Amino acid sequence: MGQAGPDPLRGPVVLLAGPGFPTAIVYRYLAPRLPGLVLVTEEPVPRLQLARRRARRLGWPSVAGQVALVTLLMPWLTHRSKPRARAILRSAGLDDRAVAPQHHVSSVNSPEAHQLLGRLQPALVILQGTRIVSGETLRCVPAPFVNLHAGLTPRYRGVHGGYWALAEGRPDLVGSTVHLVDQGIDTGGILAQATFRAEPEDSIATYPYLHLACGLPLLARAAAAFLAGEPPAEVGPLDGAGESSVLRSHPTLWGYLARRVLAGVR
Repeated sequence: MGQAGPDPLRGPVVLLAGPGFPTAIVYRYLAPRLPGLVLVTEEPVPRLQLARRRARRLGWPSVAGQVALVTLLMPWLTHRSKPRARAILRSAGLDDRAVAPQHHVSSVNSPEAHQLLGRLQPALVILQGTRIVSGETLRCVPAPFVNLHAGLTPRYRGVHGGYWALAEGRPDLVGSTVHLVDQGIDTGGILAQATFRAEPEDSIATYPYLHLACGLPLLARAAAAFLAGEPPAEVGPLDGAGESSVLRSHPTLWGYLARRVLAGVR
């Protein structure tokens, strides 16, 4: 069942976002399409806290490999991929210039965030790169929460959905999902999905740009439908994307290098 649509006159759309690079891209794409869009950012989760949380689920050897990938290899991949990233942005009409938020909170789950949302009374809340949102946050205002996810759910939940699809030999399942937010991790009802093609020059450093280029039009259409009082109906996953449901994490440095050398998955 879809959620009931908000009163289009009731309040603004709030973009509740983390500090990562996609926030500016998402805001600049949505702002002309959703007049009065309010950007609220949160502080990043401390890295040690994040590592400890992952270690409880994956173990410290895996977390060490993930940290090695992020700190040792990703800066080089990102630098090498700058021309390709700029080409994707130009082709999709996206803008990554920095933006200043109207509001800033310590955490999306903090009392100050709940109070702010209560004052704003948004008609719709869009999440972008935040920590996992608590049930208390989801209930603090009577508005739908939606998210643009880099992967096809439920098969590719978590992070790097496009990369993991390629690693599994499923280029047909590289895509983006717009979904409702519940208390699970990328488990909410699907509102829209679409796939895209990764080119030979792409890598784990450029897939995020392709996910945005693919998914932002879907997100904008879904948001417009909510604001018109006609919320989009939930849909089933694309063929193949519902075969399993796994929470994906960052690859380890050695796992990434092995797949790159042996299978050509960049």
